[in-house]
Amino acid sequence: MRKVALLLIVLLGVAYFATVSRCEDDGTEEREEAEEDSDDEEEEDEDDDTEVKEENGVLILNDNNFETFMEGKDTVLVEFYAPWCGHCKQFTPEYEKIAQTLKENDPPIPVAKVDATIASDLASRFEVSGYPTIKILKKGEPVDYDGERTQKAIVDRVKEVAQPDWKPPPEATLVLTKDNFDDIVNNADIILVEFYAPWCGHCKRLAPEYEKAAKELSQRSPPIPLAKVDATVENELATRFGVTGYPDLKMFRKGKVFEYNGPRETHGIVEYMGEQAGPPSKQVQAAKQVQELIKDGDDAIIVGVFSSEQDAGYEVYTEACNALRDDFTFRHSFSSEVTNLLKASPGQIVIVHPEKFRSKYEPVSQTFALKDSTSVSEVQEFFKKHVIPLVGHRKPSNDAKRYTKRPLVVVYYGVDFSFDYRKATQFWRSKVLEVAKDFPEYTFAIADEEDFAEELKSLGLSDSGEEVNVGILADGGKKFAMEPEEFDSDVLQDFVMAFKKGKLQPIIKSQPVPKNNKGPVKVVVGKTFDEIVMDTQNDVLIEFYAPWCGHCKKLEPDFLALGKKYKGEKNIVIAKMDSTANDVPNENYKVEGFPTIYLAPSNGKQSPIKFEGGDRTVEGFSKFLEKHATTLSQRRDEL
Repeated sequence: MRKVALLLIVLLGVAYFATVSRCEDDGTEEREEAEEDSDDEEEEDEDDDTEVKEENGVLILNDNNFETFMEGKDTVLVEFYAPWCGHCKQFTPEYEKIAQTLKENDPPIPVAKVDATIASDLASRFEVSGYPTIKILKKGEPVDYDGERTQKAIVDRVKEVAQPDWKPPPEATLVLTKDNFDDIVNNADIILVEFYAPWCGHCKRLAPEYEKAAKELSQRSPPIPLAKVDATVENELATRFGVTGYPDLKMFRKGKVFEYNGPRETHGIVEYMGEQAGPPSKQVQAAKQVQELIKDGDDAIIVGVFSSEQDAGYEVYTEACNALRDDFTFRHSFSSEVTNLLKASPGQIVIVHPEKFRSKYEPVSQTFALKDSTSVSEVQEFFKKHVIPLVGHRKPSNDAKRYTKRPLVVVYYGVDFSFDYRKATQFWRSKVLEVAKDFPEYTFAIADEEDFAEELKSLGLSDSGEEVNVGILADGGKKFAMEPEEFDSDVLQDFVMAFKKGKLQPIIKSQPVPKNNKGPVKVVVGKTFDEIVMDTQNDVLIEFYAPWCGHCKKLEPDFLALGKKYKGEKNIVIAKMDSTANDVPNENYKVEGFPTIYLAPSNGKQSPIKFEGGDRTVEGFSKFLEKHATTLSQRRDEL
């Protein structure tokens, strides 16, 4: 009996293990089948990337399915959007209505959308820079849509473009070559010309704005033409007008070139060119107009007085005004009343300062008589010489136009010419006038301490505790600060005289001087700039960088390798300077972005050569040095 029971137990065990084994096999098979199903789904998902799906009547396009979908299509409406864009979300219901309407058209017109944050290739190809961007594609070529984002406006425009005989309108921007340039430019009263390179990203971004401006300005009466020159093809024209970067915009008036200093978007271009197309000087007909400017004005009043427009001097005056119209406000008059008020004669230019800037130390007005031999440059020099008073008001708005001459003596305090504070403002200004009259070789100005808080900080005077502070901005970017003490004309006189005699030490923001500076790339700080960079024995290639700048970090290994390469060259120095922690005590080394790289040649320290090539590699820098370094060329000559 025991044997039978034992046999039953064994049989039951075998049966159990067989069952478990089958379950595991079944489970394995199920898992394998599930994995195969999953793989199939993934493959299907990958296939879905090229399949054109539809969402509420709008087709969804991407980098992978765009080309295939566009084949054979005459007209397609496409919206480039970003999922997070509020304007895009608001536009969605309207766009879906548009899709439904065009779907019912005969023949139907496809309406699609592209997520530009994912389809980056398409976004780049169609120069999408904002959301939503709407394009009508006609046989694959984009037609920009700039109208209202309404169903009717968009549908009407799409149907217009979809017509079989529709052709894009010709560009409003004129295309200039060496064959037609002089003929068109020399005969235009005013024309704006863009020198561009087809591969230039900035040029591509400017192109639609420029074309829109050209269209708008072409409809003015008289029209103001805009033109473009492919500088990579028209090398002669690019060289002739000193084109070194792209895009380079230049204005021409009857063939004479002027720098374009206006905006680079449609509205700004239109406004600026509209102003430039008008006369550079405004006509004044009544003496009262000039009297109001003298009483309440804030800048010099420049008036040319003439007997008529046929006066020979009027043409010279107008031409001189044209080149400086961005920096000065010019007026002219044919009125004897205005001429008498200014105590002038026809054919003269008069500069008068507002009453608040007058003093007993300077004449009420300056007069220049135009003669047959007077040149435009002589007239312009007269403007520049007399446009600021003995002690003027320096402001952020006029600093770059009026106060670039050095040395500049600046007296900082609470400057306010409003009625309640004018007396206090003039009290301190009168103290400055007493000193300014004795130093005609220097420019003097008062400035509000809040307007120039950063400048005061760089002079070390922001916490001086004094009501009035003084600084001198000298040549080469050097700055000098007057020791804080109670301000008076005698104190200012002593400070300016000490500067004149060379007894003052400049204020230079500087990191500590490195104790060990023997590495392949020398570290320059504010205090060692003159010692290292301005050393006339050496050619110095210096990089001005910012610690947070990604481009600077990327450049670091190449710049270090360059330093190692030229380590054995006695008169070649590779250097770097943290521009965020140090002053650059020389105005010729302008740092407007990071990294900025200059070569300071041994024989031209005041004329550094900026590295503007795109090849920031050891090889690229080496070629630059071989071309410009004076000590290397001397070595070659000796050999």
